[in-house]
Amino acid sequence: MPLHEEVSALLRTVADTVVVPRFRTLAAHEVAIKTAGEIVTVVDRESELRLHAGLAKLGLGARILGEEAAEMDPALLDGVGEGLVWLIDPLDGTANFAAGRQPFGMMIALVEDGDPIAGWMLDPLSGRLCHAARGFGATINGARVRSRPTDTARPRAALGTHFLVSDRRVRAHAHADLHLDVVPVPRCAAESYPRLVLGEDDVALFQRILPWDHAAGALFLTEAGGHITHWDGAPYRVGGRSTGVLAAASDALWEQAANVLLGPAAGLVELECLTS
Repeated sequence: MPLHEEVSALLRTVADTVVVPRFRTLAAHEVAIKTAGEIVTVVDRESELRLHAGLAKLGLGARILGEEAAEMDPALLDGVGEGLVWLIDPLDGTANFAAGRQPFGMMIALVEDGDPIAGWMLDPLSGRLCHAARGFGATINGARVRSRPTDTARPRAALGTHFLVSDRRVRAHAHADLHLDVVPVPRCAAESYPRLVLGEDDVALFQRILPWDHAAGALFLTEAGGHITHWDGAPYRVGGRSTGVLAAASDALWEQAANVLLGPAAGLVELECLTS
């Protein structure tokens, strides 16, 4: 069985046996605070263990790094941009899942020296599987897809700024509102990236760029014809030193959004300078 089919089957199996049966059935003691503003559930942990075991059986000799393992031991992130690495986000959108609402997803990426070379994003409830392989395009449930704009009067932009301090968030949104149609973020990267390809959003901006959150989506978007960079304009890379990401459904939309969001009036580049 080809690699993309093996990983797809693994994701679907874990979704059907671990994730979906626990949706809207979690007990209070099965949800815990992980960090400020972040929670973890028993489903995150069990899903990661099952996905880790399945990837290990594939025999590629790659490191396997999951979100929850890295939370327990941050040193696992050392060298994440070196060599061949599997990245696992066992339950993306955990807060949505724990609250009994959609969207949430599961993501796996295979990264080589910081560059994503294959990615999978599964919506466990609908069964929608987004897949991309470097140089081979992007698919949804096996059908080739190309990114398309929303064709709204102003670009629709979902701004993931909830980890910014309040005054910087207000400043960035106030400036963005002058030029863009700012829409709520889904709080789930496994949903954000498909929206850019499916013509539902034009632009997505993220401040926090944990590797498992973006590697699969960044590859899916670029293979579908979209564009993504860090805030400094550098190509997206896992384990690099650059801050944030700006993603768009096309090169032209990225340029339009960058002029608004990465210019001095928005204050985000100023933030990058302070944190780099």
